[in-house]
Amino acid sequence: MMQKQPDLKVSKLYLGAIILLMLILPLVSAAIDSGFFKTGPGLLLLTGKWFVFWGIGVRLFTAGLRQVLKPGFTAQEIFHIKDIESQLIVRELGFANICFGLTGIIALFIPAWLTAAAFTGGLYMGIAGFYHIIKKQASPNEVAAMVSDLFIFAVMAVYVWLSF
Repeated sequence: MMQKQPDLKVSKLYLGAIILLMLILPLVSAAIDSGFFKTGPGLLLLTGKWFVFWGIGVRLFTAGLRQVLKPGFTAQEIFHIKDIESQLIVRELGFANICFGLTGIIALFIPAWLTAAAFTGGLYMGIAGFYHIIKKQASPNEVAAMVSDLFIFAVMAVYVWLSF
């Protein structure tokens, strides 16, 4: 089946969720957790913890739930595939996202998991982000996914590096 040109409108809800989960909530959580902007090398690790929770955990978990429950958005708005049978594959992707997301969420309560969640979730996001770069035909929703994937990949790479 031929792919249709991507929609040139950005989903404001999608973009808002990305900005909230990938930037605002991690920074606010780290500020609160640190007693409001104490400085030092521990602050970077503390900030990384909250990026693992929000950027990997909550983002991938909620994306996974959406992909399992409503696979059409990812199929049509991110991958530009209108074929309804593609939704079976999107659901499988949703199961993987739920698993990565749960690891990031649980890592907040089991700190020994933080580095592993940052590594696996960050690597997953990095690969997805680089794939968006090499693909042709990017919609605004796909660009938002690419930028946020590469951003969290970079944050997680720094966090993992600082963790050792």
